[in-house]
Amino acid sequence: MLLASHVLRVQRVAVSRGKRALHDLVTLPDRKPIISYGTPGYSAVSGHVVTVFGCTGFLGRYLVSKLARMGTQVIVPYREEDEKRHLKPMGDLGQIVSMEWDIRNEEQIAECLRHSDVVYNLVGREYETKNFKYSDVHVSGAERIAKIAAQAGVPRLVHVSHLNASTSSTSHFYRTKAEGEERVRDAFPAATIVRPGQMYGCEDKFLNNMANWPIWWKLNHGETKIRPVHVMDVAQALTNLMTIPQFPGTLSLPGPRTLTTEYLLDMVSSLTYIPPSGAPVLPKSIAMAVAKVAQAPWWPLISPDEVERRYIDDVDVPGDWEAVGVTPDEIENHAITYLRRYRSAENFVRPVVFPARSS
Repeated sequence: MLLASHVLRVQRVAVSRGKRALHDLVTLPDRKPIISYGTPGYSAVSGHVVTVFGCTGFLGRYLVSKLARMGTQVIVPYREEDEKRHLKPMGDLGQIVSMEWDIRNEEQIAECLRHSDVVYNLVGREYETKNFKYSDVHVSGAERIAKIAAQAGVPRLVHVSHLNASTSSTSHFYRTKAEGEERVRDAFPAATIVRPGQMYGCEDKFLNNMANWPIWWKLNHGETKIRPVHVMDVAQALTNLMTIPQFPGTLSLPGPRTLTTEYLLDMVSSLTYIPPSGAPVLPKSIAMAVAKVAQAPWWPLISPDEVERRYIDDVDVPGDWEAVGVTPDEIENHAITYLRRYRSAENFVRPVVFPARSS
């Protein structure tokens, strides 16, 4: 017992006398120094205070986890009490600070970011509701956060958009994403705009949706081209941006390969050992009509804009992964992790088989 106590005391002395290096110091654009200390990991102190708007979403939970694991104090704005409970254990005691907010309340936004040196805006909507339209979230909401961040003197703003954001897109979702980028740049000229591709992961609406509703991914005869990217890679890229003092401009983060929805459906079928769907390919007009009827229930099903996006190829632009020090993984390296749950008991441990990629 005495020996163990002595060893622990020696370790504490060694840590307290540890020397700092140049990489422990980051100078922000406003010349404020950020100094990290402590043994790297969960109980370290990175010196940063970060606000993550949209932290309760798909990408947000992984970003909060990675930031907190570095010893960063993370402000997690939330709307529903139960939606943020899983974030609390991701950081050390006092490092995850939850604050209630509304995207239309400027005072609450200001309170959430007034102590932060980096602000991430991950807020987005896959579908419209009676309370929030695409423009309310992607345009007005993004502009409001950027404007208040600039007024509060926040040194860094990272705004997450979409790879296909374009003012000329036939999708209202993509058009509002592009308009939101322009509003953010006007309000916060030094903002970093991040454009990730379609993300997949444990709670995604991509692979899971293909396994549950393959008929909606057979639209366009499976010829739509997608560049899927692992959500963990995008979260790591956003985390690495925190250590870069300045990075104004746009970062494109597509997946490493361009795949068709036909190949992805075949991959899901091969990995789950579920026979391919025999449902016919719906004409676009019929799919649109069904999607409009699907707006009647209060819970989200599929929207007409989602149908429109099934016909839009991902843009062919080079990825900026090297700038953030991340190498994106192929979807085949992770798909079985998220799709094994759809196997039956007798197929659960059968070999992993992938379909041949078309040249």
